[in-house]
Amino acid sequence: MTDVESTELRADAARNREALLEAATRTFATSATEPSMRAIARAAGVGIATLYRHFPTRESLVDAVYQDQVQRLTLGAGALLRQVPPAEAMRAWMDLFGTWLSTKHGMIDTLRSMIDSGEIAHTDTRDELLAAIAGILDAGRAAGDLRSDVTADDVAASVIGIFTVTSGRSEQTARLLDLLLDGLRTRDLRTS
Repeated sequence: MTDVESTELRADAARNREALLEAATRTFATSATEPSMRAIARAAGVGIATLYRHFPTRESLVDAVYQDQVQRLTLGAGALLRQVPPAEAMRAWMDLFGTWLSTKHGMIDTLRSMIDSGEIAHTDTRDELLAAIAGILDAGRAAGDLRSDVTADDVAASVIGIFTVTSGRSEQTARLLDLLLDGLRTRDLRTS
């Protein structure tokens, strides 16, 4: 095998893995129950053998999707801050968080058993997410558009509460997240 052929195979494998992650994320988010591995492979446009070559177990796929989503949330906070003012970044991050929560629907049973067994360190994820929120809060304080008396724990608890209570009611979720953001703004920047 030539170096070019080897490089093409590696690139093809990387594309397949990415397609599998994207398809699994979509499938988990839209499934009320855990979808079959075959359904995920079909959604990715690859054969079941390709799925198992990349993810030999359901747990390895769930872990990859979970870690990918956590990374999108944590890196997303910084990316948002580079694109928009901190208050807007906070609101956009809340939507990213909602997407992350919805992804967990179709993999919740496997995810819970992995957390219970210690395969996924839930406290590490919590710390990463709190750090992302704190980064946005710190930038907002420095810019003068977010309150200085709010903690990342306050925001996390509020956002989780909103998504938990309004599950499936996107208009109410958006309205409550907007209200939360309004409460996070400094007094002189709150909307009337």
